[in-house]
Amino acid sequence: MALVDRLPKHLFTNRGWGLLAAGAVSLGCAWVMGRRDLLTLAVLLFLLPLVALAGVRVLKPKFQVYREFNPSTVETASTTTVRLAVARSSYSTGHVIMEEQLPPRFGEPPAFRFPARSASGGTSRYEYHLRSGKRGQFRIGPVTAEFSDPFGLSLRRHAIDDGDILTVTPAAVELPVTGLAGARGNDGVTATRIRANPSDDDIMTREYRHGDPMRRVHWAATARHGQLMVRQEESVTTPEATLILDQRFTAFAAGAGSMFGAHDEDSDLVTSPGFEWVVTAAMSVAAHLAEWNYSLRVLDVFGSPAFIRSRSAPEPDSEEFSGTGGLQAIAEGLAAIELSGPRHVRAEHHRADAATGPATADSADAAFDDRLMDKLAAHRLRGPLLALMGTLTPAEAKSLAPAAAYGANAFALMVTDATRNNDDVLEILRLAGWRVAVVTSRTPLAAAWSSFDEGGIVAAAGSAMDVRRGAAVPR
Repeated sequence: MALVDRLPKHLFTNRGWGLLAAGAVSLGCAWVMGRRDLLTLAVLLFLLPLVALAGVRVLKPKFQVYREFNPSTVETASTTTVRLAVARSSYSTGHVIMEEQLPPRFGEPPAFRFPARSASGGTSRYEYHLRSGKRGQFRIGPVTAEFSDPFGLSLRRHAIDDGDILTVTPAAVELPVTGLAGARGNDGVTATRIRANPSDDDIMTREYRHGDPMRRVHWAATARHGQLMVRQEESVTTPEATLILDQRFTAFAAGAGSMFGAHDEDSDLVTSPGFEWVVTAAMSVAAHLAEWNYSLRVLDVFGSPAFIRSRSAPEPDSEEFSGTGGLQAIAEGLAAIELSGPRHVRAEHHRADAATGPATADSADAAFDDRLMDKLAAHRLRGPLLALMGTLTPAEAKSLAPAAAYGANAFALMVTDATRNNDDVLEILRLAGWRVAVVTSRTPLAAAWSSFDEGGIVAAAGSAMDVRRGAAVPR
């Protein structure tokens, strides 16, 4: 039995190898005994497995495979249900052993027999569950089928489909309610005063609507228009927030395990513990602000759309997101986002990535340049500005510092596992009006988020004015 187990199983079954062995014995006996009938038997025993082998390779049956994920995208640590429907598209008989190929992180691949006992209309349906503890895009499948001839002498295994991509998005961490976003109504919208002291000459008016208080009736406009007109001194706008997402390899190199990065074996992402913390923070902040009906702008440190290099992003060129659909687009964009750009401070090594657009800088000095500042200036003071950064140099901090003037409030989370002193960087940012929290990849996200409210002055109007003037904000 030990010898039989060593024989290759992708050519013949044990029965097939047995016939070949019997043919060899018959051929030897025919040679020694000079018996022609034994020679005929040996030839027959050799031909049967060989003909069976040729048959399963030439006349292989064809199948159609339909695969569905429910939900179609799944959060980390959550379960998705995979539904398979397999139908035979060519005439053949007999049972087939099939196996769904999976990345190693998902465990043992499920195996099943075709047709299933519950098959109907020529289609067999199967179902199993998957769960991933890490984000990314994973190829599920293909289904491989093991065919045998009618006599069970030969085997053939091959893929009957190409597989499908499962997108695993980062799960959001619930964040405590803070004053980061500034004042807003219970419905998540902000009332913006059009004029501080409107005069009778330039005040905006509109037609009276049932329920408007009579104290808002503008009698001069009523006389001109011949119908009741009321003052309209406020307009309701959707609040905005801007997220700057650092994706530079050099900013997270200290946590990548080596100078040239760390690859996730299954999803092939270039990442690090610090960058994974930033990705989770970006997802959590987006979900938190979306609960307050914020529209979000997500940029990288070069002023380009943050997901322009993410192969999982449904619309890589988009930088503005709103509503449930926008939050889902952010989640999908974060699923396969990774570190990019030069892998050495002297830009001696670059990652070969054909999908990298013109937004990728050739050196670390290009970060936080005029392109980013122009993007921020276009939405000046319309809402909070939040930067999720890796390790910064003093020169990079000086480039980022003026951006505080473009947000109603400016906040930065700097993730670093490096042992070097960051006091110079913190001083530069804080003097420019940034509220900065330095964390490591092991810092609880909720604690980092709550640190912005220490002292109870984060969202105060006076603090916001100090930020715009560039005054230092005490931590």
